[in-house]
Amino acid sequence: MPFPDLFGIFGEFTDDLQWWQVTLVVLDYTLKVFALGWVPKERRPTSAMAWLLAIFLIPFLGIFLFLLMGSPAINRRRHRIQNQANELIRTMSSDEPDVPEGSELSDELRSLVRLNRELTALPAVDGTMQALHSDYEESIAAMCRAIDSAKDYVNVEIYIMAWDDTTEPFFEALGRAAQRGVTVRVLWDHIGAHKYKGNKKLGKRLKAMGVDWQVMLPLQPFKWRFRRPDLRNHRKLVVVDGRVAFIGSQNMIEAPYQKPKNHKIGREWVDVMAELTGPIVSTINSVFAVDWYTETNEELDLINPTDAKEWLHTHDQDTGADIMQIVPSGPGFTTEPNLRLFTSIAHHAKHTLKLISPYFIPDESLMEAVTTACYRGVRVELYVSEKSDQPMVGHAQASYYSELLKAGVHMYLYPYPKVLHSKFAIADGEVAVMGSSNMDMRSFGLNYEISLMVGKGELLNALRALTDDYKERSALLTEEQWSTRPLYKQYVDNVARLTSALQ
Repeated sequence: MPFPDLFGIFGEFTDDLQWWQVTLVVLDYTLKVFALGWVPKERRPTSAMAWLLAIFLIPFLGIFLFLLMGSPAINRRRHRIQNQANELIRTMSSDEPDVPEGSELSDELRSLVRLNRELTALPAVDGTMQALHSDYEESIAAMCRAIDSAKDYVNVEIYIMAWDDTTEPFFEALGRAAQRGVTVRVLWDHIGAHKYKGNKKLGKRLKAMGVDWQVMLPLQPFKWRFRRPDLRNHRKLVVVDGRVAFIGSQNMIEAPYQKPKNHKIGREWVDVMAELTGPIVSTINSVFAVDWYTETNEELDLINPTDAKEWLHTHDQDTGADIMQIVPSGPGFTTEPNLRLFTSIAHHAKHTLKLISPYFIPDESLMEAVTTACYRGVRVELYVSEKSDQPMVGHAQASYYSELLKAGVHMYLYPYPKVLHSKFAIADGEVAVMGSSNMDMRSFGLNYEISLMVGKGELLNALRALTDDYKERSALLTEEQWSTRPLYKQYVDNVARLTSALQ
């Protein structure tokens, strides 16, 4: 029996539909009209348009995906903990200046320090680079040496952790520390590490050695622990006794990431980790303390980083101290501190700007800052892998190349089969930022990240030297070369770019 024309507006259209079909049509259009006023709230225009396009083109499934993955918001408890931690840090360091007394910083760098402190509560402090590790296995060996010297505690927070032949020395060092009576705490991301061999039994093996561990952002819907499934804790840090810390881009897994094809073709990840001492270590440890409490409810002491030099007795090691500042970011920080930092550095650059990132998928503000720097006469260099390890991400990234090249960006492709996984930026030889954060919209809005900003000094010089090494190994991509890219690849690039905006 045809559905009666109760609405008038459907006319003959409803005569051919059953009542349930009309109900679905009305519901679909109601949801779409509702989405027009709901989706754009506090969202980037590109992200809002991408979600609206999905909702309008894919009836019901589009709105379901938006409800499932459309909000980067975390639960109230995590927000509350982060806010409480920020207030605690502000209280502890309220009498301290933005930078240590006597520091000689440019106005631009002081402005960046103020920005970071306003957004994250953490002041700039002294720190000393003991080493910059760009060799994958030597980086792990350095961490093992530090862990073997531990007397009080070892705190580890790394996105991906898997026990394999490369990482076995690291886990064995943790076990030896625990056997000596050292408190060892380990965090890794639940989803990010789940698919790798050696991860499923990692918890049992660590527990058997006396190591405390917990997964971060656990996705356990059957235990009512549900959240957006693609949120990640992407941080990589190790802290030993509050006297030495490691921070950078390297996960705790073999360089080919346990993929047979990678072994066959020689594909390995190229990373960098900084080994640091001084008060900056306590600042790094404060980030771990917040994450550990969030996942375990165990409170750790937060040491005022401005007092850490005396408390840690590390001043004998700090003869070459630089000004450093930790910048945590993630869904717990609604102001996107890492995006604002990268964008501000691009705006402050006067002569050179060097960007190294495996995934460069900027939002409008960062893209405009980078291209505007070119138009101001700044030499901008961007280093990326010749071929991305993630095909759709690679296509999304490629969709920006034409605009970047036309603006005058010098693009360097790190040769395949290696994956350039280091993440840092240098402006004018005056300021650098390194850490776990890529320069993409996922890192800015969905991932928990940790970045280190540093002024002139040994660490910045070491990063400049590493960039020179990358340049020697890389091939310059020209606008003429890129203009020959096949049309079908350009099509896929643009589709991938659209999906990357779904945040």
